[in-house]
Amino acid sequence: MRIRKFAIIGAFVVLMILTACNSANTNTNSSEQDEKASPAPQAEKAPENQVPENQALENQVEVKANYLFTANEGGSISKIDVASNEVLDTFEVEGAVHNVQISPDGKVLAATVVPEMEKEGADHDDDEHGMAMNGFTHFFDVASGALIKSVEVGNHPAHVVYTNDGKYAWVTNNEDNNVSVIETVDYKVIQTVETGKGPHGFRISADDKFAYVANMGEDTVSVIDIAAMKESKRIKVGATPVTTAITADGKILMVTLNTENVLAIVDLTTEQVDKIEVGIGPAQVYVQADDRYVFVANQGTAENPSTTVTKVDLAERKVAATIETGDGAHGLLTSPDTKRLYVTNMFEDTLSIIDNETNQVISTINTGKTPNGVTMTP
Repeated sequence: MRIRKFAIIGAFVVLMILTACNSANTNTNSSEQDEKASPAPQAEKAPENQVPENQALENQVEVKANYLFTANEGGSISKIDVASNEVLDTFEVEGAVHNVQISPDGKVLAATVVPEMEKEGADHDDDEHGMAMNGFTHFFDVASGALIKSVEVGNHPAHVVYTNDGKYAWVTNNEDNNVSVIETVDYKVIQTVETGKGPHGFRISADDKFAYVANMGEDTVSVIDIAAMKESKRIKVGATPVTTAITADGKILMVTLNTENVLAIVDLTTEQVDKIEVGIGPAQVYVQADDRYVFVANQGTAENPSTTVTKVDLAERKVAATIETGDGAHGLLTSPDTKRLYVTNMFEDTLSIIDNETNQVISTINTGKTPNGVTMTP
């Protein structure tokens, strides 16, 4: 089967549910005259395993195929089938792909791309992040694989995040200390929002009111008013914040502090910061859909990589488990049903698939070189 470049198979699998056909019961109260009458012609019997057409139409069920995409800084994107845990294809990209995200409607794949990198798999305790160059955000049609638009943004685009209504894609420019706002009809930059130094990973609240941007070059998170497209304030959280996560109700912010080896948990009402020790060199943080657990990928460095994910019980504010992964755990997310956790391992070019109940790796998949961000079709 031919798989087109950057294409997510959009067809649905139609399941035919086979049921046995029951014979009609005869009427025991028939009159004597009816009993003597000639029987009515019988319809031709369908083959044993064939379902009548009208019944087949009633039993059709649509099942959507799901895919993972990993952003590989070596210059590619890996496409992985969620059902089989197999890499379907690896798409070559000119430049280093740092981050990827699927649009809320599942139709567009966005990717931040840096033309070159001074250091592949740059350590996240470097204020300059090892790079200083113009970059792009590419948008691909996931049904056809066609490039919709390549939008020039700022120096070293780091993360791309859609607003939940899908109208805008926000991109942090790590070397320019700002965020590019791209509207997703004409794919044009309509605003540039100033942040703190070294903006990197971020999330947008479920109500699309605020974006919380981790400023790696200082000790703050920029809070951006989405409607006004303006920074409203900065919250001090600790040294070298890398990425953020936000609970569904918008009340609790989580931030990885790379050089402190902790997860900062911020009450957004009081701005009180609690800290939980995690592994060495924490990179990305992800909160599962029901807000029960928060996951921190502990990356370490290329010379001394970490090999764990810290699982934190958010209500209890304590570590629930330390999960062994591969070298340099970096990007991560959970499946919508929270049963699986997916983690990119930067320094061994793999993706770990973890059972969220047993906290054990159940499969390891080879990806492209230096996998960073990861996204899943909804």
